[in-house]
Amino acid sequence: MRVCIVAENASERFGGEAILPVHYFRQLRSRGVECWMVVHSRTRSEVTALFPNETGRFRFVPDLWIHKLLFYLSRYLPMRLSEATLGLLIQLITQFRQRAIVRRLIRDQRIDVIHQPIPVAPRFPSLLFGLGVPVVIGPLNGGMDYPPAFRRSESWMSRAAIAFARLFANAGNALLPGKRRASVVLVANERTRRSLPSGIRGKVIELVENGIDFGVWQGASTSAESAVPRFVFVGRLVDWKAVDVAIRALKEVPIAELDIVGDGPMLNAWRSLVAELGLKDRVHFAGWLTQQQCAGLLLNSVALVLPSLYECGGAVVLEAMAMGKPVIATNWGGPADYLDASSGVLVEPESYAGMVAGFAQAMRRMIDIPGLAKSMGEAARERALRDFDWQRKIDLVIGIYRSVTENLDVRQELKVPAVSPATAPEPN
Repeated sequence: MRVCIVAENASERFGGEAILPVHYFRQLRSRGVECWMVVHSRTRSEVTALFPNETGRFRFVPDLWIHKLLFYLSRYLPMRLSEATLGLLIQLITQFRQRAIVRRLIRDQRIDVIHQPIPVAPRFPSLLFGLGVPVVIGPLNGGMDYPPAFRRSESWMSRAAIAFARLFANAGNALLPGKRRASVVLVANERTRRSLPSGIRGKVIELVENGIDFGVWQGASTSAESAVPRFVFVGRLVDWKAVDVAIRALKEVPIAELDIVGDGPMLNAWRSLVAELGLKDRVHFAGWLTQQQCAGLLLNSVALVLPSLYECGGAVVLEAMAMGKPVIATNWGGPADYLDASSGVLVEPESYAGMVAGFAQAMRRMIDIPGLAKSMGEAARERALRDFDWQRKIDLVIGIYRSVTENLDVRQELKVPAVSPATAPEPN
């Protein structure tokens, strides 16, 4: 089997979905699968450093002047508005150039199947069609909004642009019908399936978006918590991550400290909030850390905190679970799919003050009740091992590749339910 992975970015540093192509390439090559990747050149230095013996298997789309211009303009827009407009244009330009590269790979390397794991947005058009080989897209994950109590916190311009983009999703996917013509479209959950564009011809299969590499995320058999109770946030510092909720909650838990791992446009605003609340000695901004460094930080913590208001997936939740740590998260989106009462605390996003109080209460309970964090962490790791191991996930993905290249029934191959697109409801 010869596989071509097509992605905008492949990076451990970028955060979010960009790490998914890295995982697929690494796992497929570890199984001896002949695999190539087509990606934008902005991640060339990182992927060649990650895979120094595999550089001949990468093809890079050059960074064009139009890429640079659109990226420059995007910095002046709210994040979600930028991603739904200029970000869309950047990725479509990249995909246009990728088509020619993929055609050459199909000809020269006899590619059997193309896999486009990102972007994970269900309505985002794909240009990977008419290439003469089966295409697998996903797992996709999206179709969500901010919690009702927080929808007004997003700018009207951003909300209008996203509503406009959703309104014309079907038209865009009719003009660029990669998703419609794909052999298999993978979705992370029912919410995402309902958000697919109409006219999907291939099988729609549910498969978790994220997974855990247990070679990196290894929990310890004994507690490694520091003398001072520490909580950790890991993620991009963007407004919808709502790190200010965790900072304000910490104010109500005077014996604890908070490590904030990541970088982004909200860094200075949240530094100012920390200073305003007099928490500079208890809140520590660690910047970007490697996965190994994050694992070490989690190992010495009580729990991960993730007050995000717009988290479709949340790989960091699974990583904390793998480390044997409970998670305190917003009961919305991906974290609500991963966590239950045995492995974490889900705080209802009913109001800003309510979220601050809910996170503070959960943090106090983790500290005050002997053995609570340990028992929840053990349950979290058990669930992570059972349901989210990348090894199991890649087995399923290889089964999907086999089904589309050998004309097998994907439902029998995977023993998982597939949804017939003919009976799937129209997206909202």
